[in-house]
Amino acid sequence: MTIDDKARTELEAAVFRRLVSHLRTRTDVQNIDLMNLAGFCRNCLSNWMKEEADAKGIAVSKDDSREAVYGMPYEEWKSKFQGTATPEQIAAMKTAQGGH
Repeated sequence: MTIDDKARTELEAAVFRRLVSHLRTRTDVQNIDLMNLAGFCRNCLSNWMKEEADAKGIAVSKDDSREAVYGMPYEEWKSKFQGTATPEQIAAMKTAQGGH
């Protein structure tokens, strides 16, 4: 791909926003399922956002980064959408990811 850095950054940002939007609509997909299948989840995305902000000296709290990904406070999302992980899901995560 031969595009300049500004255009590439804009495309990457648009793709990230689209991914976050998609995950917000797929509340049926649990974080543990994402971890087991893809090796990352909504929490990972929010942690990466915070880490990048920290590296650039931008003040972003953990709560702020989670709200940016979840579209609402994390505790609210958990109470509305997070189910209880089955023993099989937990075992699969430990096997595949070494824990989260």
